[in-house]
Amino acid sequence: MVAILRKAALRPRLLIALLGAAWRFRSRAWWRRPPFLPLPPRKYIDWRMHTAYGDEGRSPSAGEIERYVRWANRMHRTRHHGIRRP
Repeated sequence: MVAILRKAALRPRLLIALLGAAWRFRSRAWWRRPPFLPLPPRKYIDWRMHTAYGDEGRSPSAGEIERYVRWANRMHRTRHHGIRRP
């Protein structure tokens, strides 16, 4: 986690992309349940790690997170705005 934050500190666009991805992963109605933070459900994260790596305990590398976030934001822009950028 620290490695991706270091990368984001050097690349403001990556930070914006990370924030956008984090917002899309948030629990719905997060403000109704403690800890009142827009965090994704633990079960969902476990499922994502299991489907990606075959192990709920595995954590992606900073490079994998960066590639995923950039891809996800491209797909989001394309789907919602019809914008295609390399």
